Amino acid sequence: MEVKRLGLVEYRKAHVYQLELIEKRKKNEISDTLILLEHPSVITLGRSARKENLLNMPSDVPVIEIERGGDITAHFPGQITGYLIFDLKSRGRDVHKFMRDIEQSVIDFLSFYGIKGERRQGFTGVYVKGDKICSIGLGVKSWITFHGFGLNIGTDLSVFDLMVPCGIKNLKMTSVERLLNKKTDRKDIEERIAEAVKKVFG
Repeated sequence: MEVKRLGLVEYRKAHVYQLELIEKRKKNEISDTLILLEHPSVITLGRSARKENLLNMPSDVPVIEIERGGDITAHFPGQITGYLIFDLKSRGRDVHKFMRDIEQSVIDFLSFYGIKGERRQGFTGVYVKGDKICSIGLGVKSWITFHGFGLNIGTDLSVFDLMVPCGIKNLKMTSVERLLNKKTDRKDIEERIAEAVKKVFG
């Protein structure tokens, strides 16, 4: 598995880049690839998004409809977004297992910091004491995955005030730094995420 760490990248540019990598993965020109980056603040609407879950139309945050699964979410500086360009043909063509494996990767990552991440029955993502710390939404083209997860690291989660996150009423969001009550090093965070994903996916 190759890991690409791109820093801060505008959402649409990252989306185009994912599509380029899908074509390369289909032709076997690259191996399974994990992209780690952050985005300037953006709200995305997945395939099952309901417009009423956007509570306030922001003037300074783009709202983009996108082909991933799931409802409404946000990306922003302070959230590590992971995009997985993986070939599911060699992984049993099982999208649901793939999503559970992403959850496990995040749970393993959190455990390094002494944070107990959990699944929530009937929902996708990772939670800590009922609050959501990681959202997951995938797209699949020709059995190649794209999109992935948004893992909240920083303490400023105010962009979620504009919406019903993931379409779940009364859902509270949390983050690594809120739970630890201290700043973290982004380089260390990304290295730990990559290690956790490699361990689960091989």
